[in-house]
Amino acid sequence: MLKFLISGFEPFGGDTVNPTAALMQALEHEAVERTVIKTLLLPVHFDECADLLIAEMKAFQPDVVIACGLAKGRTAITPERIAINVKDIPSGSYADNQGRRPVDEPITAGSPDGLFSTLPIRAMVNDMVAAGIPAAVSNTAGTYICNNTMYRVLDYIRIEQLPVQAGFVHFPASTEMAAMAPSVPSLPLSMMLDALHSMIQTVISESKKIEG
Repeated sequence: MLKFLISGFEPFGGDTVNPTAALMQALEHEAVERTVIKTLLLPVHFDECADLLIAEMKAFQPDVVIACGLAKGRTAITPERIAINVKDIPSGSYADNQGRRPVDEPITAGSPDGLFSTLPIRAMVNDMVAAGIPAAVSNTAGTYICNNTMYRVLDYIRIEQLPVQAGFVHFPASTEMAAMAPSVPSLPLSMMLDALHSMIQTVISESKKIEG
């Protein structure tokens, strides 16, 4: 039985909803066979987001960490390939929810320039597409909170040499969000939840292949 730690984020950037927060609420009330699932809602604050997720990793000791975030404007569910060691808010972009706007700052001085997801991202995408869910591998997690969280978690696992699979998945805007901004690409929350279940099952299946 695998232990999954799955996180989402509060609303940010002027939006009043974040679909990943709703996904965490939905998972709280569901049982997934052959798993123990713990969910966590994170603040959109540089560094604190990762501090809280790493603290929960220490307490829960998961086998798998799937951090989830919103990428408004994307048309598919996108597991991220890599996180980079920089936090940077370009001029004109929104600050974090504490008003912080770092520019060209390393996330962790002395750590690698980039760290790759250890989730089976290609298999996750293939399984979602086979189920009729728009999905693609993404090669950039940006330089905002999502990248910050992914990088810190992977770096913590690297430093501590933990047998933990981890990575980040971006979700598009939800239909609820698109109702307030019709030009924004969106997916129904129910499909996003199906995608999350699919990714969990993919990790389980790929783990069995390694064990067997």
